[in-house]
Amino acid sequence: MPLWTLSSGTLRGTAPVETEARGASPAEGGCRGRSPGRKLQPAVVLSGPPVDPDSQADTEHETPELNVLLLGSVDGRHLLRTLARAALWPRRRFHFYVLENNLEAVARHVLIFSLALEDPEKMGLQERSETFLEVWGNALLRPPVAAFVRSQASRLAHLVPEPDRLAEQLPWLSLGALKFRERDALEAVFRFWAGGEQGPEPFPMSRLWDSRLRQYLGSRYDARRGVSDWDLHMKLHDRGARVIHTREFRRWRDTGVAFELRDSSAYHVPNRTLASGRLLSHRGDRVAARGYWGDIATGPFVAFGIEADDETLLRTSNGQPVKTAGEITEHNVAELFREMAAWGRPRTSQGDPEQVQGGTEGSPEPAPAPEPFTVHFLSLGSAHTLHHKSCYKGQFQLLYVACGMVHLLSPELGACVAPGGRLIVELAQFLVDLRQEQLQAFSSRVGELAQAAGFAPHLGGKPSDTFARFYKAGDSAPSHEDQAVESGTPLPEVLAQPLEATDPPSEDRTQPLEPGTPPSEPLKLTSESQASLLEASAPPTGSQAAKSDNQTVPPETKSPHLGHLNPGPGMRTHL
Repeated sequence: MPLWTLSSGTLRGTAPVETEARGASPAEGGCRGRSPGRKLQPAVVLSGPPVDPDSQADTEHETPELNVLLLGSVDGRHLLRTLARAALWPRRRFHFYVLENNLEAVARHVLIFSLALEDPEKMGLQERSETFLEVWGNALLRPPVAAFVRSQASRLAHLVPEPDRLAEQLPWLSLGALKFRERDALEAVFRFWAGGEQGPEPFPMSRLWDSRLRQYLGSRYDARRGVSDWDLHMKLHDRGARVIHTREFRRWRDTGVAFELRDSSAYHVPNRTLASGRLLSHRGDRVAARGYWGDIATGPFVAFGIEADDETLLRTSNGQPVKTAGEITEHNVAELFREMAAWGRPRTSQGDPEQVQGGTEGSPEPAPAPEPFTVHFLSLGSAHTLHHKSCYKGQFQLLYVACGMVHLLSPELGACVAPGGRLIVELAQFLVDLRQEQLQAFSSRVGELAQAAGFAPHLGGKPSDTFARFYKAGDSAPSHEDQAVESGTPLPEVLAQPLEATDPPSEDRTQPLEPGTPPSEPLKLTSESQASLLEASAPPTGSQAAKSDNQTVPPETKSPHLGHLNPGPGMRTHL
């Protein structure tokens, strides 16, 4: 079947093309995070001197600021959790600096925050929660949810090119660091989401999902139910995701619908927010195409569905979880949005955040409203140049790096972290295509890169297979308060993201794509990348091990290329 591509500014039909070596792998998930969301505030508060909340000034200029740099956070789950629980920690004014490697991820951030901060008078808590789950986790939407996406996308497409209106209607959003061509491309993404393309099926999601699944499974496609069960029970369950039920995981693998909140027949509208562009190679030419290159291996259940503050949700009966990951996700998202609805309103010092009790004797005094926050989106590919700007050098108390962005961890990036700052790196724990030895090799490689960037391992608290934590080397070691919090309120191992493309995007890769029919045939991947992970993340040799003890690993040490994390067909036969 023909594939619409963009070449020299015109649309033309071509035969199916093959991706280059840097193309997407089935393990990539540029749409959703694949590690549990974490609160950022606790880790940062403990990285410096303790703050006495009673002594903090009420004025904006005297309130301490929290500056966090996030590389590849993708879906904003860590930011939402941090804001939702901000009242439990000393007052801070939040500045989140987000760097992604594609503009579709930036657009999803904006859409998700717009939904989370929607006026409760216009959209109730249940409707907002269900809309979020479908837009965030399903390949197919119900018509009312699709209409909401089109409406919001149309609104955002008109706001992006008008900075004054944008600042007035979305004061939490800052696009000032984006280049003008990136803003134009971001506007084009929103316009594609808003619809209006000619043709009967501009984005055939069901066909694209099936094509990608056939490419991923190959000869195992006819036995896909058995493969799904194996990946779930022998991998995800063994790595801490036992609450994911076989039925919901199979449904997601087959159709892309993870959260079926209504009758299954209601889900038939393609979710355009999962679309992304790729630079492909066709007959020696480089052409751009829009399709689905997201996750088809792990699923969206890990982000909100395997942990809960309410431990009764994790109970087991006869060795089996009482609640499924879908049910836990619904509960966690509803609680998250309930807290976000109270953002900016007075909160009581105890009890339900929505119960504002004041004015009567004996009732708790309302706590001050939280400080406003700002989400700054940085220019794509700017990770290597941030240290050249004085406004970023030594500016951040916390640096979060997703596993798809580990190759960007360098001494130059480490220079942007303030003395005593923390580094949180997401590990590849929930990538089902990686064997245990590959996970361990990747974790060791992360440690080497962190040391080369000027960080030392944080040894306090229990070890985590999901996140690696470090502090800025050369500064004071973590204080005893870290350990105190570890034994009380768990210190979030903070942040995580799904795998994105591993290379910084080239300029032509970030240009807006013209509407058209995306590839309907499975795109073939090269096998060149399969051995690279093992070579890049292999345990250090004797001479390398001696260097790592010193924290003087040379910066030119080759970083792991996360686009190569997914083993090829040859490796997969050993799983």
